[in-house]
Amino acid sequence: MATPPLDATACPLCGKPNRCAMEVERESGVKQPPCWCLGVDFSAELLARVPAEKQRMACICSACAAASADSFPASDSPPSS
Repeated sequence: MATPPLDATACPLCGKPNRCAMEVERESGVKQPPCWCLGVDFSAELLARVPAEKQRMACICSACAAASADSFPASDSPPSS
């Protein structure tokens, strides 16, 4: 049985919409502002959680990125609870 094509609009970690501006622009043809993800340094640990077959195929969503405090500079880290 063939593997279904990867949905580039879904986060490879949680499956929820990633709302990547680059993907929105590709789908709609409407110019978008730079995506938030271009200003984020994703930690190696977070990137390692992405299944091998989905690596470099779809953007991690902001919720999954925010859950990994290592993805943001210290001044932009989400508040701890």
